[in-house]
Amino acid sequence: MKQFFITATDTDAGKTFVSCALIHALTQHNKVANDEVLKVAAYKPISAGCELINGQLINEDAKLLSDFANCDQTIAQINPIAFKEPIAPHIAAKKQNKKITISDINSYYQQVKSFNADVTLVEGAGGWRLPLGPVSTCSDNNSISNGKTNKPTYQFLSDFVKEANLEVILIVNMKLGCLNHALLTYETIKADGLKCIAWIANCASNEPMNNLSENITELENILPMPKIAQLDFINDVDEEGKTVSYFEKVNRAANKINLSIL
Repeated sequence: MKQFFITATDTDAGKTFVSCALIHALTQHNKVANDEVLKVAAYKPISAGCELINGQLINEDAKLLSDFANCDQTIAQINPIAFKEPIAPHIAAKKQNKKITISDINSYYQQVKSFNADVTLVEGAGGWRLPLGPVSTCSDNNSISNGKTNKPTYQFLSDFVKEANLEVILIVNMKLGCLNHALLTYETIKADGLKCIAWIANCASNEPMNNLSENITELENILPMPKIAQLDFINDVDEEGKTVSYFEKVNRAANKINLSIL
């Protein structure tokens, strides 16, 4: 079973869109024995910004993932930790007197792995170093040491990725600053002892980046892993005035992804 973690240079970089496109490409363009479709499971451990529907918090990104994954997962199985407010998850958890733990994330992940999918795609939240909150705090009596304030030890979603030893695919949000963001993210992934196997250039904004092709060339030269796709922004309405559905956008993007190294 192959396991990939999808991260990005920042939030709103199009992780869910790219994840859906990857799933669609894998299920539609790859075949296994006897020409059977690959089974692909999705896992988005944490989300914030959910709608309460019939007593259940539903995240739109998780719902989209469920539309493309083909292991008959429930929304809760895809996205077990969900918060209503669209804020940093660990802050949302603190406001509810809850904690997000690596142990819980890993436990939910083992349930996803029980589907025995050919490929499991794990989508992160925010960027690589998403905080999950402190794992320890310092007492007031020990708050000052050698003139410096002792700070709590934090855990991050990347700690789960390290524990699960997932291969990483980096989504680069093509905008001003992306060269720095991409290189810093890659270097941190490498420093964490993980393998970043590919990157995808994603134009997540309808305002095109100045000198886009030059910036992509620079990234191709700087980043050591291969670029497996360049995805353009797709408007909701095409040049003929026809509405372009989310499925059609995903399908177009899927056709541009090179799956050969995955």
